[in-house]
Amino acid sequence: MYLRAPSVPLITCNPNFSVWSPADRLTDTFTTHWSGRPQILNGYATVDGITYRFMGHDAGVPAMKQTALRIEALYTQYTFEAEGLEIDVFFLSPLIPDDPDICSRPVSYLYVLPNSLDGEEHSLVVRIEVSEQICLDKAGQYPVRIREIHTKSYNGVFMGSKDQPVLQHKGDDCRIDYGYFYLCSESAEVGSFRKTTELGTVKQPDPKDLSYVYAQNCCQDDDGLLFLLAYDDIYAFEYFGTPIRPWWSRDGKTIRSALREALTEFDELFDRCERLSDELRLMALNAGGEKYADLVCLSFRQVVGAHELAADPDGKLLFISKENYSGGLTATVDVSYPSMPLFLWINPELVRGMMRPVYRFARSDAWPFDFAPHDVGLWPVMNGQVYAHGTELAGQMPVEECGNMLIMETLATLCDGNTDEAREQLPLLKQWARYLLENGEDPANQLCTDDFAGHLAHNCNLSLKAILGLYCLGVLMWVCEEDETESRFYVSKAREMAASWVKRAAKAEGGFRLAFDKPDSFSMKYNMVWDKLLGAHLFPDWVYRSEIADCLRHVKPYGLPLDSRRDYTKSDWLVWTATLCDRREDFDALVDPLWKAYHTSQSRVPMTDWYDTVTAAQVGFQCRTVQGGLFIKVLADRAFLELRRRGICEDFFDHA
Repeated sequence: MYLRAPSVPLITCNPNFSVWSPADRLTDTFTTHWSGRPQILNGYATVDGITYRFMGHDAGVPAMKQTALRIEALYTQYTFEAEGLEIDVFFLSPLIPDDPDICSRPVSYLYVLPNSLDGEEHSLVVRIEVSEQICLDKAGQYPVRIREIHTKSYNGVFMGSKDQPVLQHKGDDCRIDYGYFYLCSESAEVGSFRKTTELGTVKQPDPKDLSYVYAQNCCQDDDGLLFLLAYDDIYAFEYFGTPIRPWWSRDGKTIRSALREALTEFDELFDRCERLSDELRLMALNAGGEKYADLVCLSFRQVVGAHELAADPDGKLLFISKENYSGGLTATVDVSYPSMPLFLWINPELVRGMMRPVYRFARSDAWPFDFAPHDVGLWPVMNGQVYAHGTELAGQMPVEECGNMLIMETLATLCDGNTDEAREQLPLLKQWARYLLENGEDPANQLCTDDFAGHLAHNCNLSLKAILGLYCLGVLMWVCEEDETESRFYVSKAREMAASWVKRAAKAEGGFRLAFDKPDSFSMKYNMVWDKLLGAHLFPDWVYRSEIADCLRHVKPYGLPLDSRRDYTKSDWLVWTATLCDRREDFDALVDPLWKAYHTSQSRVPMTDWYDTVTAAQVGFQCRTVQGGLFIKVLADRAFLELRRRGICEDFFDHA
């Protein structure tokens, strides 16, 4: 990877257990939670009796020389050297989306592999230390409880707050303060201690007297040293009044049995993660080149790891996002929508897991509207919509969320051919389609997913959402073998609306407007991408060419602005727009500045999706799941062919 990551993923199990390094070298500063608050992990290597640090900012210990950093989709590899010995340090979170049992297991690996550079034998002792910040919202919030564990498989130590306010602390810029962190290794010395730690300038300026747990192990010959870092959050969510367990523990499995399994399966999982990482990089390279491949590989663990898997009371899978650094909401529809390309490619069932709580809430008496909700709660509580004060009409996103749900359900069904869920939800989907028929062709003054830009009437891109939503429902009804006449009706209406859209949105100089009544404006038409991927041909080819030509005229040093109102952009929508390009050089002209923005930005946070195209500085948002939208080009290179190969909807495309 040539990209200098703004922040490097280390542990990425879920939003509660997520640790990053916001620096070029692992010894330059403290490790942090995705939110930027310090969560200190220290790593020390004693080589031939001389102690160095390879992780953390302990100024009293000299740093090893970092010679390499490699970031792949499922692991990060650092290389250090001192005293004639080289060590590779691997951080592996096995987020394998088509294996929910493994993907949901809250165990991350730290693996140290030595290699002699001078041909001599060297002794190596590795010590890992983790501060109490890992299990508290802020250092010193509560006293912590620490206990050692000694088993036949491993020695370990766990730590958690004594108060254990399970599922009580809701919000965005907050960290888990219940459950227990575990640090384990085979035959290790383990324990705990307290020390005063100077936290510097990392959002917590004062020195703190912190509790630490540690595990220390020595290397035998050329064997590596394996450390397990895990977090048992006890309950994943409160789900409409009922606390529910994480997916990995749904059958009564305990964290200790999960640790034993994780230890036994390390070699196999490492191989699987390497293969998936290699496959993803190759596919992205073929789809969009080296810089595009860097972007999707860096985003993978961020996207998957900002969700948590759980089982609902009926045993069905839930895959719930936290809307990181943009409100902390759960199961946000217009966050799930941009994230889905990654999951459509690798496991469409996870897309259904995003939608299930939305359907449940929309059918309840608590939701009074005939359009789709925005979210179902504030992390980690899912009891109903929080955005717009729940049911305040002025703040809703009716066209946005109706279109999102129709498109998501259709694409998940097309990608794996399973129609069971779609058939069950058709009455609700038809209700939302009726809303789009009445309100989607020329939307009133309302919000879209880019709500930070404010209300906008006659939004051309929002109208596209309605058009594609109606078309998708026609496809879905055909695939589900529902009424053919009704299926054709939705397709016909989508085509009528598309033809009208072209006439009303066109600009005299080429390209298309931000709003139907703003002739001198422009915006990304990212919602149009599904017309291309589905081969629907709602819009003629010249429309794409004209729109891309207009976009290329507006590119700034670090990317294409979202629209003509501001210089900021959104990374997900930028890549969706670039996917409309027929020519590779046009795709590169749009995506290369995005790569440059992350490569040079001084905003050292997990990938922001909202930044300034003139300065590359973060405007807002970080570590959000919407970066799954970067995978749209990978999906585009295989989606339509895959659908045809499966034979799921060939007849529909022929008749439509």
